[in-house]
Amino acid sequence: MNVESLYSSYSELIKENNNIESEMFTKYNVKRGLRNNDGTGVLVGLTEVGDVHAYIMDENEKVPVEGRLRYRGVDIFDLVKGFQDEKRLGFEECVYLLLFGELPTKEELDTFSALLGSRRKLPRAFTEDMILKAPSKDIMNKLARAVLASYSYDPNPDDTSVENTLRQCIDLIARFPAMAAYGYQAKSHYHDGNSLFLHSPKEDMSTAENILHMIRPDCKYTRSEVEILDLLLVLHAEHGGGNNSTFATRVVSSSGTDTYSAIAAAIGSLKGPKHGGANIKVMQMMEDIKANVKKWSDEGEVSDYLVKILNKEANDRSGLIYGVGHAVYTLSDPRGIVLKKKAEELAKETGNEEEYNLFTLIEKLSPEVFARVKRSDKVVSANVDFYSGFVYKSLGIPHELYTPLFAISRIAGWSAHLLEEIINGGRIIRPAYKNVLGKVAYKPMKDR
Repeated sequence: MNVESLYSSYSELIKENNNIESEMFTKYNVKRGLRNNDGTGVLVGLTEVGDVHAYIMDENEKVPVEGRLRYRGVDIFDLVKGFQDEKRLGFEECVYLLLFGELPTKEELDTFSALLGSRRKLPRAFTEDMILKAPSKDIMNKLARAVLASYSYDPNPDDTSVENTLRQCIDLIARFPAMAAYGYQAKSHYHDGNSLFLHSPKEDMSTAENILHMIRPDCKYTRSEVEILDLLLVLHAEHGGGNNSTFATRVVSSSGTDTYSAIAAAIGSLKGPKHGGANIKVMQMMEDIKANVKKWSDEGEVSDYLVKILNKEANDRSGLIYGVGHAVYTLSDPRGIVLKKKAEELAKETGNEEEYNLFTLIEKLSPEVFARVKRSDKVVSANVDFYSGFVYKSLGIPHELYTPLFAISRIAGWSAHLLEEIINGGRIIRPAYKNVLGKVAYKPMKDR
């Protein structure tokens, strides 16, 4: 039996018998991707956790506006300015705000930070049995496995009360850095042949400090590096209930299943290149551009190569300029605005200004090239993924950890939405699919 040939023929059979004509979706007014015809999302729920705003409706017309992002009503610009002006790190404060719905006092923040610190270490033998014995080439898959394995170490895993779910969420928020860091170290050792470094998390360190402490062989980092990574964590922590991974959290949890199953589903969603995996795609695209554009400052040469990318003639032939455009944002992504400023500062510090200038040139040229090639009036701008990969690279963070770092941050938002769904949901999320095949007569074996 030729197994490869068999799978190939099976695949063709599947394609033949699963091909629904696109006209059918129009005929039955199907909201593909849960999107309305004007590109807006289908309203399926209410939330007080996060607010993503990028357009207004004027006489049934979608009018683009500058992007806005609020965490529990607090504007992201104000949140960032608040802790940066006070020379503090902000992620722990951000997590508190998302979970509990209000900004903490200094005493409340200190108590909550201490609680997170006390829960950072993984359970006894967890690292050896659940991470090192089955190293994965992809850290997101390892992170999902570690989350599911946490069920077995929980004395009360199936209790979906608010108090028990909160306990589980705080444990996961605290332990995600160690799970991701150890998953990376295992991959680096067993798959890449490097030395194995396992540094224990520190109770008195912030999330950002612990990440750099655990992923670096010498555990060393600068205050500037910590502040930039902390900012990235804040910017990625929440993005409304409609993003794919958060919606996955709410869909799965609406069935009444356990916390670990819901969060593992969210990780699987975030891994995708159309979601959290986009930052890696940006960096891969940039490496391709750098290799094929001779003069990085030449607008004409860069523009011509972007045309090739959109025409599926260059890079990965997907036809996508990764990091430009967003499912919601139009004129701007506020997270991208904040991060771009830090990326510029980092480029000057590291002497990487030439590459940074290439990023800004692509950001400038892409909307016009997109409109010309696609013959579209859709408004596109650089999103947070466009500059996050540049910042991670400048920090010396391995590309395998780009998306896991996103997960370390977004677990805060997932947890807040999970709790909100438990309190307010009440019904299993169950949309409809219309069967368009009709009745098929059964044929006896001899007549097939």
